[in-house]
Amino acid sequence: MSEQTERKRRKVRTGVVVGDRTDKTVTVLVERRFAHPLYGKQLSRTRKYHAHDEVNEYRTGDMVRIMETRPLSKTKHWRVVELVARPA
Repeated sequence: MSEQTERKRRKVRTGVVVGDRTDKTVTVLVERRFAHPLYGKQLSRTRKYHAHDEVNEYRTGDMVRIMETRPLSKTKHWRVVELVARPA
């Protein structure tokens, strides 16, 4: 396959929905864990992403997978792909 016909690989992240108030948008908290470059201690850093939720089906507490997409608004550059887990 040539580069033009093949779609570029998009970034995918997994996180927890922490906000679902806005229409067709959820706020997803993504945590990444890594070792400190010098000391080796495990560190965690978090980041919030605004993701597109077309039918407002995801609620606070849901674990979801998001994928990078074209800019949908000033702050939205991600969309929800699937529900990974829902709290009991």
